[in-house]
Amino acid sequence: MTDQPMTSELEKAYNKYRTGMKIITEGAKADTGRTPKEVIWSKNKAKLYHYEPMIEKRYKTPILMVYALINRPYVLDLMPGSSLVEFLIREGFDVYMLDWGIPGDEDKTLTFDDYVLDYIPRAVKKVLRTSQSEDFTLLGYCMGGTMSAMYAALFPGKQLRNLILLTSPIDFTPDTMGLYGVWTGSQHFNPDQMVDAFGNIPGDLIDTGNRLVKPVTNYIGSYVTMWDRILQEKSMDTWLAMNKWVNDDIPFPGETFRQWIRDFYQENKLIKGEIVLRGRRVDLAQITCPVLDIAGKKDHICTLPQAEAALRYISSTDKEFFVLDAGHVGLLTGSEARKGLWPKMRSWLALRSN
Repeated sequence: MTDQPMTSELEKAYNKYRTGMKIITEGAKADTGRTPKEVIWSKNKAKLYHYEPMIEKRYKTPILMVYALINRPYVLDLMPGSSLVEFLIREGFDVYMLDWGIPGDEDKTLTFDDYVLDYIPRAVKKVLRTSQSEDFTLLGYCMGGTMSAMYAALFPGKQLRNLILLTSPIDFTPDTMGLYGVWTGSQHFNPDQMVDAFGNIPGDLIDTGNRLVKPVTNYIGSYVTMWDRILQEKSMDTWLAMNKWVNDDIPFPGETFRQWIRDFYQENKLIKGEIVLRGRRVDLAQITCPVLDIAGKKDHICTLPQAEAALRYISSTDKEFFVLDAGHVGLLTGSEARKGLWPKMRSWLALRSN
């Protein structure tokens, strides 16, 4: 008895199953970070990108994006149509991004002192020289925003025209942080043991901690969405790009991790004015430039109270807290981004970039 040819419906179902299992076993693959750019400066692993203009420049004040030390910065340029970088360029802004790169074992002694006092100022100098501008906008995402706030406090001169804090934690009072406040408390967590054991902290350990804040959503929900899109024959492009980014872990420099946990999460030194970088005290009250502080209602990595606190401590008179009904990453690339974040950022910057 010979096998009967597979029916079209059965074959279609089989192909869908094969597609899903290939993603699960091999990982999501997507062509990300596609907006054309060139490297115009580098230091150690860090690179400064200048994105190619798509239209004639409308605004003379360039934008320098500073990413976090966790994951990869291409989430800001995920894919065409879902890219904050692409959107800003199409609006006529001159856009740059500081990519910290992937630290090696030799970078385990790097600290916030190095990043805030050496790397960012030199990147700023290159941006101003390349753009031929006298001032710039600093846009920090997540921890990159915390670092940007420290830079703004230490270098509050006329060159810093605007500061945008995008889902950036400023207040680390335990009751503002949800489970992070419990897990990172000094009675439960000793960063010295991790740094001494690993040097640089493996990215997958940090990712596991982030996922466990919402384990069902992060471990199961994502793949429920995947199967739903496959079975309904919906586009997989954005899901694949985002899943690739979520799993693209990189190590966290050991000494910076020690500072991050001790000085910020456990001792909340930033809002107390007790962060000292090479003898220079970080006083958020020194920030006087216009500030746009953005957060997401569903963000469990940087909660609303953590982000909103920035406006209580800075001295700027032109400051605004803008909230989106989205999570830490969803506000960047989802429907909330296209109808909320992107237009808001464009209109706010347009009034402050000439």
